[in-house]
Amino acid sequence: MVTAAPSAASRIAVVTGASGGIGAATARQLAAAGYRVVLTARRKDRIEALAEEINAAGHSAAAYQLDVTDRAAVDEFASAFRTIGVLVNNAGGALGADPVATGDPADWRQMYETNVIGTLNLTQALLPALTASGDGTVVVVSSTAGHGTYEGGGGYVAAKHGTHVLAETLRLEIVGTPVRVIEIAPGMVKTDEFALTRFGGDAERAAGVYAGVAEPLTADDVADTITWAVTRPSHVNVDLLVLRPRAQASNTKVHREL
Repeated sequence: MVTAAPSAASRIAVVTGASGGIGAATARQLAAAGYRVVLTARRKDRIEALAEEINAAGHSAAAYQLDVTDRAAVDEFASAFRTIGVLVNNAGGALGADPVATGDPADWRQMYETNVIGTLNLTQALLPALTASGDGTVVVVSSTAGHGTYEGGGGYVAAKHGTHVLAETLRLEIVGTPVRVIEIAPGMVKTDEFALTRFGGDAERAAGVYAGVAEPLTADDVADTITWAVTRPSHVNVDLLVLRPRAQASNTKVHREL
């Protein structure tokens, strides 16, 4: 992969939800591409271990415990930066798969707070530093769920549609500034925690999501795509990139070898 080396003014990359899955993989790959990565997540032990791993590999990383839904904490975090080059809004997740008629409003609220308000908080707080770098990039990790509905996905679909609309609107509003807005929308990604968290720790139900699918996407696949988009020349903006495994034609059409 041919990449453009980050400039001195834009070499810091903040990654939210970096304690595992796509966030951790993205942090590793951005660090390898020459960025000084700042890892944020609620699980302090995990991001500290990841920062140690990245530093031991000869790259540069720092860990900062952060809940993206806590605006006061986000503002305090952001105050430490005069300039940054990249913000990867990855923190999010799904809870439950109940129909609209019986879905838990608390789950819907938590998904909206994490996926949408969390992205809004970090983007608002760090946009001045991204602009000051003269070459900033906001990445919003949404989902194919934000681009198409499916039964049992109402709350998650609504939240991810919100992140999609946030990215699309921000791009319109800041055009002419030195900041790009990139949306990466993955389809079926098999990670250790996404489905397990969604189904409240039910391992059998979580495994069923991927049953018979030969090669779902991995966290590294998505991280590679994010890193590729971020490292394009500054005048190139990847507005929206949807990626799915070959076995998945849509949110509801998946080839399974059962």
